[in-house]
Amino acid sequence: MPSAPLSRSAQRVQDALTALGFSMGQVVELPATTRTAAEAAAAIGCTVAQIAKSLVFKGAQSGAPVLVIASGANHVDTPLVAGALGEPLAKADADFVRAQTGFVIGGVPPVGHDRPLRTFIDQDLRQFDVIWAAAGTPNAVFRLTPVDLERMTGGEVIRVT
Repeated sequence: MPSAPLSRSAQRVQDALTALGFSMGQVVELPATTRTAAEAAAAIGCTVAQIAKSLVFKGAQSGAPVLVIASGANHVDTPLVAGALGEPLAKADADFVRAQTGFVIGGVPPVGHDRPLRTFIDQDLRQFDVIWAAAGTPNAVFRLTPVDLERMTGGEVIRVT
């Protein structure tokens, strides 16, 4: 039985995954929201820590977007990430996130953004064989490995907590 077509944003992520050569990453849209790590874990049936949540910040001096992909169980220590970035982090509002990534908060994926983003990846994600990431909408996700995440984003793996 064929599945329903993906929404435009989810299809954009699927196209980015395909273009990058990641066949494991099949985007699925779930009936339940996956806006938060806890909601995503409940909808998928995995632990909260296996959710690779995408958080967008702004360099306080440069104004450049910064993507932090953290384990859903972790609270990001912004001064720690700022040290790796080389400048303080500022909070990014919904308009900034949408303008820089092309996606809404709660659905920001690790790939497929409107422009390249400096990316940091939580080292705690490496403890899992499989993780799940947002795929463009607050109810779309895809399955991947931590190694895939690192390769597809070119992100720097750091401690974020």
